[in-house]
Amino acid sequence: MTITGAPERLIPRWARPQAAAPAGTAELSRALPVRLAARIRLLGRRSATGWEAALLAAHTVVLSALSGERALVTGYVPPRADGTAPEAPRARSLEVDTESWRELLTASHRSADRPVEGAFETVLDLGDPEGAHPAPEDPAVVLTTALRYGNEGPALLLRYRTDVLDTEAASRIAGYYRAALDQLVSEPDAPSRRRGLLGEAELRHQLDGLAGPAVELPDRRFHELFEEQAAARPTETAASHAGKDWTYGELNAYANRIAHALLARDLGHEAVVAVVTERNLDWLASVIAVFKAGAAYLPIEPHAPADRMARTLARSGCRLVLTEDGGPGHLQEAAEPGLELLTVTAAYGEGRPDHDPAVPVGPDQLAYLYFTSGSTGEPKGAMCEHAGFVNHLYAKIEDQGIAEGQVVAQTAPQSFDISLWQLVAALVVGGRTLIVEQDAILDVDRYLDTIEQGEVAVLQAVPSYLEVVLARLDERPRELPALRCVSVTGEALKKELTVRWFARFPHIGLMNAYGLTETSDDTNHEVMTDVPERDSVPLGAPVRNVTVYVVDENLRPVPLGAPGEIAFSGVCVGRGYVNDPERTALAFGDDPHRPGSRLYRSGDFGRWLPEGKLEFLGRRDAQVKIRGFRIEIGEIENQLLRLPGVRDGAVVVVESADEGRHLVGFQAGSSEPVEVLRAGLRRTLPEYMVPRRIARLDALPLTPNGKTDKRALTVLAAGLGGPDGEREEPRTATERRLAEAWASVLRVPVDTIGRGDSFFEQGGTSLSAVQLVVRMERAFTLRDVLQNPGLAELAGLVDARTTN
Repeated sequence: MTITGAPERLIPRWARPQAAAPAGTAELSRALPVRLAARIRLLGRRSATGWEAALLAAHTVVLSALSGERALVTGYVPPRADGTAPEAPRARSLEVDTESWRELLTASHRSADRPVEGAFETVLDLGDPEGAHPAPEDPAVVLTTALRYGNEGPALLLRYRTDVLDTEAASRIAGYYRAALDQLVSEPDAPSRRRGLLGEAELRHQLDGLAGPAVELPDRRFHELFEEQAAARPTETAASHAGKDWTYGELNAYANRIAHALLARDLGHEAVVAVVTERNLDWLASVIAVFKAGAAYLPIEPHAPADRMARTLARSGCRLVLTEDGGPGHLQEAAEPGLELLTVTAAYGEGRPDHDPAVPVGPDQLAYLYFTSGSTGEPKGAMCEHAGFVNHLYAKIEDQGIAEGQVVAQTAPQSFDISLWQLVAALVVGGRTLIVEQDAILDVDRYLDTIEQGEVAVLQAVPSYLEVVLARLDERPRELPALRCVSVTGEALKKELTVRWFARFPHIGLMNAYGLTETSDDTNHEVMTDVPERDSVPLGAPVRNVTVYVVDENLRPVPLGAPGEIAFSGVCVGRGYVNDPERTALAFGDDPHRPGSRLYRSGDFGRWLPEGKLEFLGRRDAQVKIRGFRIEIGEIENQLLRLPGVRDGAVVVVESADEGRHLVGFQAGSSEPVEVLRAGLRRTLPEYMVPRRIARLDALPLTPNGKTDKRALTVLAAGLGGPDGEREEPRTATERRLAEAWASVLRVPVDTIGRGDSFFEQGGTSLSAVQLVVRMERAFTLRDVLQNPGLAELAGLVDARTTN
């Protein structure tokens, strides 16, 4: 094993940015009881390993806990019996792949004979217990742990870099060494990772001190809170869409008529009711009606593929579908025989009462289901209850300052869980919901016009769309005077984007929101009024009534600052996945730290920061987020394998400066053109899950153990270009100007763009198409790009309009 380059990071960075100083060192001494030191030596003699192996075993377990790694490299200075000055530290590989402390002790003893060359940031210095000849210091080393014997007896000495650790963190680490040594001598045959290393004070801080504030929830559901507002302000505007306004009184009356229509059908307790409409005022009334009727809301986008729609309806046990006149024709195909499809117009026309139904609904009753991508090919329907729903609404209201009379923009698609709070949060406090038309979202100028003219105070966007907005504002500045807070979610928020935002809008707050569908949406808010001091943007602290843990594989909290899996407890945690006990059991369970509470394991990895905020580190599995949508690669691969002729297939995620984060597929067996395969996937998957490219291979590469080599495929995908074949260079002035704009938007060399190239085959998306429209000074519309994606045909369209 050879380690090259920068040392492996093992020690959590635990120093506040404002306190971080140029690298200096400090020392901390922690006394070891004489009896403990004697027991360590006795165990070493009896096991024929020596006391130094015991220190090395404890060092291995501590570093493993701090880093989250089982295999690691550390510097090591062995004891020198002759009293001469110790040599410089040598790198040594360590592994925690044994069960008991005794086995680890033996492995540590044997590892002393296998030094490796390379860099390291930790050192175990046992070279001179008397301390007369300390090992030479290396500025790259973050932490040196030594055993010293002084006048007061044995002690652990920690020398650490002050730009990495503060005194409190160093003291905690010294406590981990003491805990590891205690466990080693008291239970040498016990598993070395059975018990954690955290002291009681740190454990209580993580379990209680880092939880969101405990706030009593009102004993009312969302629709009851809305009804109170409707009674108090019946003539004030509650919601707007496409130039049409509904007052609180009108919205409540429309929702009540639909609710009574649902109740007349006697659907049963917690019946699942799907709403398949466009994003409009009838959608809003339908959603509120479902809650009023005591049913559970199931959102389905009307443009979802029939196959996915059918699987969602079947797995959820849907009892009725609310849709609209002229709704999707494939809904009939997707619905099972006997499933009633009720249009909103028909529900209005049944002449039902418009008073509140007053159906009793408990806080633990099912409120809604959102289906997310599933690794087996089947979507997962996450179930959330009313208490978690209401708690999340209040968290959004409080942290974004949503108040009476303020406008919240509703922009997210129905299948995206953030669509729900956007739709109804304002209605809890007497504000107004502005449902922004989809055509406006796809046209950045119309979008900004809508936000400005609609006096939007609170807005949410994925980072990639916010980049488009800022780029347009750089070209055509405007003030957006009513805007108070912009929430960013769905993708990692980069610091560079916050720099650009606050440079343009220093007075408008930016909130980084993090959470999962299974936890009633967002659980952490980082509300910023300035550029964050750290290089990364934190996820923030937990919101009210939410507890967040960072844990190891045994659900024990890891040391502060160490990486671990993010898990959730409290009112936010949903019930699990509908009609899916196996996948529910894998992710949901009882909270071992709070009996009676549910716990959800997210599969996300993160760490605590000294400020009490969470930092996101990545995913545990193959689940990823692309443009804000959560995707499990396995679902796409399952659908790819179902295509005719495909005998093997795989999908990887590629991130590049040119094309951003996107999917690339590989298949063996089918000779069909790429677009035929992509069209086949579109019949069962939404557009955001269809790989941008699907490359044909004779056979997929395999790892030595026979599994598909995803790492090799990722490297291959990063090197893929556009469609093969010679490109015909642009001919006309318009074609050349369009090619330059195209290259700028897609960040590709202009000489790679030919007359016959398609914008979307070259990696374009609806978002980059918006950028292209802006770059070409609105010489065409987004719809023009969608209908004429080829360079020559789009340029011809521009020339024809100029001529006419």
